[in-house]
Amino acid sequence: MPARQPIFAAQSFYHIYNRGHNKESIFLNHKDYSRYLKRLEKFLAKHDVALIAYCLMPNHVHLLLRQNNNESPGGFIHRLHTAYSMYFNKKYERVGSVFQGRFKAKHVDSEEYLLHVSRYIHLNPLEIVRAQGPALNSLLKYPWSSLKEYAHPKLPHIANLEILLSYFSSRSRPNTPKNYLQFVEDQIPIIPNDRLQEISDGNL
Repeated sequence: MPARQPIFAAQSFYHIYNRGHNKESIFLNHKDYSRYLKRLEKFLAKHDVALIAYCLMPNHVHLLLRQNNNESPGGFIHRLHTAYSMYFNKKYERVGSVFQGRFKAKHVDSEEYLLHVSRYIHLNPLEIVRAQGPALNSLLKYPWSSLKEYAHPKLPHIANLEILLSYFSSRSRPNTPKNYLQFVEDQIPIIPNDRLQEISDGNL
């Protein structure tokens, strides 16, 4: 029985994810990733949703969104993935579904869960970048994740950084980007290697 979609509500957070049809790759090169991100930025400007975090993997995507008003994220995701699917099918001369059915959504119903989901999303590329050096440094070099935006919030970014960083700000700990990165890094030794492989492979 397919998972039931949550009832969307204003000022609520949702973890949105989807993977390629039959777990096939949906990004084959840098131009594909860039195209998705450009479309993501375009449709963010047309819909009243806030992007909190994102990660694009070879065969799946993760988006952490806040619904700002009564318009659910459904229309936003539908337009985004329809536009990308048209691009992908035309470029690679293929037909049929690019994504595996309707996107999945989980309601993020607490501040603790919000922070956990953001960290989970940013840890997704760990298995495929771990050979490049220290884990956190490797994650920061991954170009298709919002983690680099959190590390350098003064540079251009498409994610709304203030919401997450607000949880890591205090008089005694004023460097909020560093504090958030430490929060992400602290989880790395805890995740079993087999679970890292599952996450990177899109076994959601």
